[in-house]
Amino acid sequence: MADSLDRQPLSRETVVKVARLARLKLTPAEIDDYVGKLGQVLGYVEMLDEVDVTDIEPMVHAIELRNVFRADEVLPSLSRTDALKNAPKTDGVCFLVPQILDGGGSSA
Repeated sequence: MADSLDRQPLSRETVVKVARLARLKLTPAEIDDYVGKLGQVLGYVEMLDEVDVTDIEPMVHAIELRNVFRADEVLPSLSRTDALKNAPKTDGVCFLVPQILDGGGSSA
């Protein structure tokens, strides 16, 4: 962890670069405004360096979560004939759907 005293003040160039990466168009006045505001945000984030986390175990989430999975079970399902029964278009084996690639829009 770097010492918070080693941090360079936020420059106009850094704000311009971040704005460009975020695809934001800022006026010169907005850039000057954000130099101060973003500098304050970074100062608050630096305060986290002051917290002693030596005996704290890293965690993925702020609250304890556990997955609730059910066991996989084979259950009866529809036959192919029943599944295709209400389809708007079928060839008797598969559903037929409109083509959506290669400029399509016509039925397959």
